Amino acid sequence: MDMWWKVGLVLVMFWGLTSSEDREEHRESPPRTAMLRAPVETLDFGFVPSVVYETHAYYEPGPMGILFHMVHAFLYVVQPNPFPKDLIVKMVQQNMGGIKGDDYKKPENVVLLLQTIYYELGFIVLSVLGVFFVLLMPIVGLCFCVCRCCENCGGEMHQRQKKNGDCLRGFYMATLIATSVFLAVGVTVAYVANQNITSQIKSTRRLVSTNIRDLKAFANYTPAQIDYLTAQYTTAKNKVLSDLDNIGTLLGGQIHNKLESEVVPALDHALRMTAAMRETKESLESVSTSLETLQEGTGRLQVSLQSERVSLSNTLNDWACSNEDVTHTCNSIRGTLNQLALSANFNGLPDVEAPLANLDAVLKTDLSNIVQKGYSSFNDTPQLVREQTKGIVSEVKGLLDKSGAEIIGFTKMFPVEPALQNFSKFLTDSQKNIEAYYPQIDQLDFYRWIGCVLICCLVVLVLAFNFLGLLCGSCGYDKNSTPTTRGCLSNTGGNLLMASVGFSFIFSWVLMGVVVTTFIVGGNIEKLVCEPLANRQIFKIIDTPYMVHPTKKNFLPGMLFQDPNIDLTIGSMYRDCYENNGLYSALQLETKFNFNKFLNATVFNPEIGDIFNNVNVDLQGMLLLEQEGKDNLIDFANTGIGDIDYQAYLTEVNKGVTVVDLLSYANELDAQADNLPRGALENALKGHASSIRQIHKDQVVPMEQAMSNLNQSIRQLEKTSRELPVKVTNVLNAIEAAEYLISNNASHVVKQESDKFIKKIIGYFSQYTEWVKHSLAMEVAQCKPISNIVDSAEIVACSFIVDSVNTFWFGLGGCCVLLIPSIIMSVKLAKFYRRMDTEDVFDDYPSYDTMRWYPRASAPPRQPDW
Repeated sequence: MDMWWKVGLVLVMFWGLTSSEDREEHRESPPRTAMLRAPVETLDFGFVPSVVYETHAYYEPGPMGILFHMVHAFLYVVQPNPFPKDLIVKMVQQNMGGIKGDDYKKPENVVLLLQTIYYELGFIVLSVLGVFFVLLMPIVGLCFCVCRCCENCGGEMHQRQKKNGDCLRGFYMATLIATSVFLAVGVTVAYVANQNITSQIKSTRRLVSTNIRDLKAFANYTPAQIDYLTAQYTTAKNKVLSDLDNIGTLLGGQIHNKLESEVVPALDHALRMTAAMRETKESLESVSTSLETLQEGTGRLQVSLQSERVSLSNTLNDWACSNEDVTHTCNSIRGTLNQLALSANFNGLPDVEAPLANLDAVLKTDLSNIVQKGYSSFNDTPQLVREQTKGIVSEVKGLLDKSGAEIIGFTKMFPVEPALQNFSKFLTDSQKNIEAYYPQIDQLDFYRWIGCVLICCLVVLVLAFNFLGLLCGSCGYDKNSTPTTRGCLSNTGGNLLMASVGFSFIFSWVLMGVVVTTFIVGGNIEKLVCEPLANRQIFKIIDTPYMVHPTKKNFLPGMLFQDPNIDLTIGSMYRDCYENNGLYSALQLETKFNFNKFLNATVFNPEIGDIFNNVNVDLQGMLLLEQEGKDNLIDFANTGIGDIDYQAYLTEVNKGVTVVDLLSYANELDAQADNLPRGALENALKGHASSIRQIHKDQVVPMEQAMSNLNQSIRQLEKTSRELPVKVTNVLNAIEAAEYLISNNASHVVKQESDKFIKKIIGYFSQYTEWVKHSLAMEVAQCKPISNIVDSAEIVACSFIVDSVNTFWFGLGGCCVLLIPSIIMSVKLAKFYRRMDTEDVFDDYPSYDTMRWYPRASAPPRQPDW
């Protein structure tokens, strides 16, 4: 088994994770220590090819488990002390060179001896009792035989009659039956344990076969798993290449996003100025149109009002107004004629033709198109980056191809497959050699089985005589017959019981000798090997520093790597393998063959960082707003809209079209006409009111609408003229600031984003190296077969053999103890079944002692006083 471990484990170290110190020093570089990880896309490396091992190192004894638990409980009673780890370690370390001369008399050795005796006290007591049994049973049997030959110890063929004779016989028979039943149970337990060893030894072949197949699968799958690890470098590499191919979008896009907060708002403000130009032109045109409409309407309205005023005056001068009843009304109307006149005078307002002409000249330049060119120039940043980094991308791709070739070449430097093929061949040959011993093992097991069966047959022989004696004695017993007249069948039963006693004396000491021997061996193996192996305490002994060798701190690394100072223990390796972790972590191969160090030195190539540090994206040629656009904005500010007399316009607009509201005047005129007597004057006044209403509808209402438009437009122009210089100045300043940022600070942004891009690239490789590290520790060369071998050895040695052997002596020992009451009860009961030579005779003379025994069928002698 040790050879398998050493050969198997060392062969799997093929990782080649051995590299010379010169090579490692040449490759060492600290790219990751100088960089913080940037959030990157998570890569999917898939799943390492896994192997499902066949061996299930678990044993469920079934009904036999009850017997095993009983034996374990008995051994706990015999030996309740915990596992003496410290005692064993001291004994081994103090006597590593062997005990010479009077070393055993040294105080420390005497103390160890006393501690050992104390620990083994339970075994010692029971073993001494067993030895006494072995020594005394033949002597007692011999003495018993001689005593009976002298007609003592129940050997006389005479049975005294007692009143409780039937009760005694019943008690002896019941006790013997119970004892015989327990004897039968004990021998059955021994036989079952014996049979269990044979059946479980056959199951051992399956465990051996599955363990070897698992080791072969371990050896066969490991190269594919390694190839998969190296092949997944392509996943990270392809992702890096994809990002490099899209460096314009990724790096240029990030540069664009960084500058966007300054550049885009400036261009947006410039673009909004084109809308302001159009709105200003619309306002000027509205003012011009409204002013022209108002000037024309003013002339027409003045003529109409003058005509209506003259006509109304003539009506009021009519003779009908001379009547005293209407004179007052006519005079009142005559006094309001001067209200039929214009209020606002639009003919004196200056026109806006000059600013409008200037604005038309400004609008001949397409500022929107110029701004769109700025947008387009800025949005071409990714393409600009792509064009200026072509050489860098090709260099990085070359380095990635070189790193991939080095990783593959490194794994190919070592004869992995030939070594594993030799290992598989070794496993096949070992399996054949083991299978060649199967016939011999079966033969030896058969001899062992026969021997144990013969031992059980000795007990069965005693049991046979017991049961036959009980059967014959019980069936042949007659209450009416006297001891001297008992039948043949009853006498045979008694003889059989005495034969049982004889065989018990003959074989009991032999059986006890077997029990003591197997008890000492099996019990101590259970307590000192199996139990500590089950709870892994035994590993702590082996892993104790300097336990195996006085100059080697740790046994396992000293054996495998010739370096006992590595903190590697059998217990830790077993735990890792039990959890089906990789052999790389179980054996802590990174201490000798640091593949991760090589991988980091290969993947994180410092030349990549140097290349990207030389990235220089020139954005100085980027023009956001041409000089023509800037001049256009300045010309817009100088169109003259600020020179317009807005107050004059607002003054006239705030006036009414007429001095009085014509509709109110007409309504008042109608009301006054209604107060006049009916006649021509009333009708004339109502006609004038109707004419005034028509003038309001046809002339005043359009003028009021034109005035409203003029009011809105002039106020909008006033606001624009007030804000325009500031807005134009702000836009020009923002454009200049953005252009200055691009010209002078873009290199800092490019450097910052280039660093982020490098971190993103390195992040992909960090994922790959972390994945490789995890896979090496958990998924590659999973060493479950190694822990399965230990567990299988425990199952075979302890569960299959030791537990069965302990159960065998447990059952057989019980039989040996039960033989003592069996002997006693058989002797006592045989007295009631055997035919006696003499018997007690009773007479009717009360004054004499007639309780004498005489030869059968003889009369008592005559007394002298008869």
